Amino acid sequence: MSESGTHDQSAPRNTSKHENERVNEFDFDRLRRRPDIEAENLFAVDASDRLILDEAAGALAAYRLDGVVVLEDRYGALTLGAAALHNARGIRVYQDALSGEYALDSNASGVNLTDAYRSLPLGEELLKDAHVVLLQLPKSLDALDEIAGAIARYASPDVIVFAGGRIKHMTVSMNEVLRRHFGALNVRPARQKSRVLIASSPLATSITDWPHSERHEDFDLTVRGHGGVFAGTSIDIGTRALLEVLDRMKPDAERAIDLGCGTGVLAAALAAQRPLLQVLATDQSAVAVASARATVDANALADRVTVVRADGLSGQADNSADLILLNPPFHIGASVHAGLAEKLFIDAARVLAPGGELWTVWNTHLGYRPMLTRIVGSTRQVGRNTKFTVTVSTGR
Repeated sequence: MSESGTHDQSAPRNTSKHENERVNEFDFDRLRRRPDIEAENLFAVDASDRLILDEAAGALAAYRLDGVVVLEDRYGALTLGAAALHNARGIRVYQDALSGEYALDSNASGVNLTDAYRSLPLGEELLKDAHVVLLQLPKSLDALDEIAGAIARYASPDVIVFAGGRIKHMTVSMNEVLRRHFGALNVRPARQKSRVLIASSPLATSITDWPHSERHEDFDLTVRGHGGVFAGTSIDIGTRALLEVLDRMKPDAERAIDLGCGTGVLAAALAAQRPLLQVLATDQSAVAVASARATVDANALADRVTVVRADGLSGQADNSADLILLNPPFHIGASVHAGLAEKLFIDAARVLAPGGELWTVWNTHLGYRPMLTRIVGSTRQVGRNTKFTVTVSTGR
């Protein structure tokens, strides 16, 4: 991401070190990803976390006890770094992924900092009177737009946003999104393949119009989506593959689950097709849950579809579902990894009643059928092309 032409001289001067700042030590290597997948190529902290904290050091020294907000902290590095290195307290935190919240809590317990922060949903309570915002830049420009709009709307007029990431995941378009909501943008020099954008002077003209909405006449559905939710208001190819075989799924099912529901398309379509069926839609993403609830409401199905935020199927009883639908993600962050799909398969196997059905769509090249057979039960192929495979697994 080039710095040329993107540096506003009007942006506030950042001070990486503060004369009176008390500098503590913090061992970032102690942080873990659990309950998220852990592997040798997956990390709980990276150079961008450290750089954001360094760039924000002066601002944190000034406001360490009042108005510090952390957004999209993946596993707690920003929150716990601000608390341990800069003595920040009363930190308000928003993380889209529930696994991130759990990891933050676990890591905070390990370093005795559980009283330094509280987790809140994206909105006024989170951002009211915020003076310093630390943000791990989301991959999605739509997610950044909704977040930046919320900051501009609710935070203090003197708020300074320190938004950072790995350069390979950053684009100049992120600058443009931030400029829609802030009058000043300072693009800081890169370090260790990371960069921080400093935004300030929130604009009174900033507009946020989330969630967006789209009507799909081919499925008689209205889909609503918040910024960053998978597929937005469109219906992705994998979900379409499951929609096309809804009428073949366990006809005598009384309770169904849309696992990893995203915008709630499958849950809404299933409930609309089967008026006597009770459907649970679940996702660990706060953005997905908000989107699914909006989709369910848009299709007048709130009496038959319940939407919850959960880590997989935690909280669901063993052998309690007759039918589970799953379009599993195959990325963990920027890495392709089968661990998340396997975790969801294990959850589905536990919750699926004997003789119940798990309908799964997956990228054909991933070859999940042997894993599904081993974990869930007898698995047969329902459809296949060069990109996607649809299977149904019968619970033991």
